[in-house]
Amino acid sequence: MVTVLRVHLPSDIPIVGCELTPYVLLKRTDKSHISDDITEFNPIDGHFLRYKWYRILSDKKVAVCNVHPTEQATLQCLGCLKAKLPVAKSYHCSPKCFADAWQHHRLLHERAASALNENATEEEEVFGRFNSSGSNASLSTSQSNPNLSNANTTLYPTAVTQRNGGETWVEVGYTKIYTPTADDVGHVLKFECTVVDAETKLTVGSPSTFSTSRVIPAPSPIPRRVIPVGMDVSRNIDFDGRNASAMTFSVLSYNILSDAYATNDAYSYCPTWALSWPYRRQNLLREIVGYRADIVCLQEVQSDHFEEFFAPELDKHGYQAVFKMKTTEVFVGALKTIDGCATFFRRDRFTNVKKYEVEFNKAAQSLIEAFVPSVQKKNALNRLIMDNVALILVLEAKCGYLGTDNTGKRQLICVANTHVNVQQELKDVKLWQVHTLIKGLEKIAVSADIPMLMCGDFNSVPGSAPHSLLAMGKVDQQHEDLATDPLRILRPASKLTHQLPLVSAYSSFARVVSGLGLEQRKKTDPATNEPLFTNCTRDFIGTHDYIFYTADSLTVESLLELLDENSLRKDTALPSPEWSSDHIALFAEFRCKPRARRS
Repeated sequence: MVTVLRVHLPSDIPIVGCELTPYVLLKRTDKSHISDDITEFNPIDGHFLRYKWYRILSDKKVAVCNVHPTEQATLQCLGCLKAKLPVAKSYHCSPKCFADAWQHHRLLHERAASALNENATEEEEVFGRFNSSGSNASLSTSQSNPNLSNANTTLYPTAVTQRNGGETWVEVGYTKIYTPTADDVGHVLKFECTVVDAETKLTVGSPSTFSTSRVIPAPSPIPRRVIPVGMDVSRNIDFDGRNASAMTFSVLSYNILSDAYATNDAYSYCPTWALSWPYRRQNLLREIVGYRADIVCLQEVQSDHFEEFFAPELDKHGYQAVFKMKTTEVFVGALKTIDGCATFFRRDRFTNVKKYEVEFNKAAQSLIEAFVPSVQKKNALNRLIMDNVALILVLEAKCGYLGTDNTGKRQLICVANTHVNVQQELKDVKLWQVHTLIKGLEKIAVSADIPMLMCGDFNSVPGSAPHSLLAMGKVDQQHEDLATDPLRILRPASKLTHQLPLVSAYSSFARVVSGLGLEQRKKTDPATNEPLFTNCTRDFIGTHDYIFYTADSLTVESLLELLDENSLRKDTALPSPEWSSDHIALFAEFRCKPRARRS
């Protein structure tokens, strides 16, 4: 017999599009507990649970600040309304909040104006009024417009005032999990859970009811454009209109920030609700799916999140998934939270013909056994055993894709996905891991005439020894990074070379002489032609992420635009409500070069 029902909701603020899943606990007379979903079709001890979700409507209309979504809005930017931007973007909680976000607003307006091909002079007239005062200011305040409405259209549905205190409950769901919708924005949700006798269908005891905070809109970043860098750099591409030719394919690389590392201590500047995994996973999924890449390489994917979320969700979008979890010699904690590298590819375009799993720990053990003196073995193991891995897939393009046909020609592509050791003081370990991975790829290249891609978070800035090895094919023997080599695993330095014609995809912005790519050149380092940053936190800003490709078999057609530091700094750094990782995604579209005939 069930005696006690306990229910509690997550403490996070409910957000449009993010699932709310209450924790329901039943205590039985035998002192055991049940936390599974108990429906009418699987009753326990003759009882089941009935769930109901309600939206509370009141006679008070509420809008929330788009920068501080827990605060009620008092100001509205009419320029956003004129630009036909989502109305939620126009609200601010105070004049200071609006002033701090003004440069971001300008960017939003300019993007909207560009998309609509509006006259720039007219737009500047609109912008100019934001800094004026009095009746001409393009800013609506709650004092002059308490309902925060545009013309005669109110933001949210008019509340129905009931005689029981001015509010009514509207039933919106009857399952354990509920996903808030746009209609819920500004309203409190209530969850009700009742124990029901399976035979009589009568309730047992009183229902447990809990309320949420007011629902806020899901923050949405400015969409990133795809910038042509190939022959036709005058075209502007969006993801909906992008039609890859028979010889092109696209690749996405993204460190998504493992939930185990997304702590309030590490990212105190990011709101707690925006750090929560239920929010971040939906935001990340929307972003990843929106890029419509043919191949997706993710880093810092927790094993439980891969199995329970990313693999099944991306399967719905046509992707096949392969995962390599980090090894566990160093890791301390639950195995389900250990992260790794996940590679996804469109099953209608590729098949996986070969998989290689690179465990740097195994390579380290072999190296130590063969070359490290016995007295140094323990120290060597402590230094080199770091759990990092790489996942290498050899994909075959299906017939009709990438120029393949029925005459027996095969188009193969080798894709490496890795996450190199993060500890900045272990420069020798980083370089050794990168060198080990490259040597593995060289062996594959010898056995097959195949284009190659190296994607991932290399935790190495442009100009570092690992980056030099990748981009230049060698490391200068006087490079300062080589001074850190207590195990002498990098000796002689002359062995730090390779023959793969690797080029960084984002260095392609350097060759653009017209079009949208010129704007992107300002966001790259002229010394290395790499992005100014791909990782942006409060304590660090710089480039750690790359997509390298073999230039003898592939050429870059287009790249995902880089982000602007100033626009990110409005939220202090990454992650933020708009961007759910401390890294940014990299995306490149490639064209396969015709293969030379072998004599």
